[in-house]
Amino acid sequence: MLFLVVALLLLGLVVGAAAYLPWPLTLVLGSLIAVWLVVFAGRERRRRNRTRRV
Repeated sequence: MLFLVVALLLLGLVVGAAAYLPWPLTLVLGSLIAVWLVVFAGRERRRRNRTRRV
C-alpha cells in the first residue's frame, strides 16, 4: 500500500511540474509511474487470488 501512495505522490509531482518540464520528459516520467502502478496492481491481484484459494 505504501508503494501505491508513493507512486500517486510522484504522479502528482510530475503533473504539477508538467508546466516547467519539457513534454518528452513529462511523458517519460508519467509512463514510468503508470508502468509501476500496473505492476503493483498485477502483483496485488495475484497475491489476493492466491490467498483466496487457500
